[in-house]
Amino acid sequence: MDEHDDATATTATNDRTTALVTGANKGIGYAIAEGLGARGLRVLVGARDDDSRSAAVERLRTQGIDAHGVRIDVTDDDGVVAAAAEVERRFGRLDVLVNNAGISGPFDPVTWTQDPTTLDLDVVRQVVDVNVYGVVRVTNAFLPLLRRSSAPRIVNASSSMGSLGRQPGPVMAAYAPSKTFLNGITTQYARTFADTPIIVNAACPGLVATDFNGFAGDRTAAQGAATAIRLATLPDDGPRGGFFEDDGVVPW
Repeated sequence: MDEHDDATATTATNDRTTALVTGANKGIGYAIAEGLGARGLRVLVGARDDDSRSAAVERLRTQGIDAHGVRIDVTDDDGVVAAAAEVERRFGRLDVLVNNAGISGPFDPVTWTQDPTTLDLDVVRQVVDVNVYGVVRVTNAFLPLLRRSSAPRIVNASSSMGSLGRQPGPVMAAYAPSKTFLNGITTQYARTFADTPIIVNAACPGLVATDFNGFAGDRTAAQGAATAIRLATLPDDGPRGGFFEDDGVVPW
């Protein structure tokens, strides 16, 4: 948690719905935090970099959003546990977790591909560590806090590139399978929580123009954030274990 956050955060009432968004210092993650904050949620901006995290928090606060920074690297076991402990100390529980942090891994700058025939296994390990293991790591660390909520929601940021039915875009032999893996993990969490208030789903933002893809997308960050925001604020009878986009279910 950012040390410079004002003291009112520590003594803030804990009846406000609180959401943690990982990778929220920029792009789609920031837009998700912004959208949830505009709906009256307290938003915790999760990010590794201190400066960009603090800048994001200040930008949100200028809009009247109750925003706070959380230092979190989703690949760091001890750091994730420490972040969960800090959120518990300051806010007592967590209502919404959006696992947004993700990476593509290096790709050919001309063809925009990751060729499976020449792929470095270390790249695969790195991508899966962030996009899949990171989600498991963060989710499990924050589960005790989510269980204290009356309406806990977990949203995993996926991609239609992980759809075995669609197989859109260029060949991305590390990134796309990591999202297929993530979709499978999302389903297993949903099955595990079937008889609990915890609702878990995956969201596809579409091709959003961010630095993730060299700003080549045709959608804004706000448009890409819409599905995740909807899933993060589902009613108690909302869908579970699904993979969704603007138009509904993504076939995968």
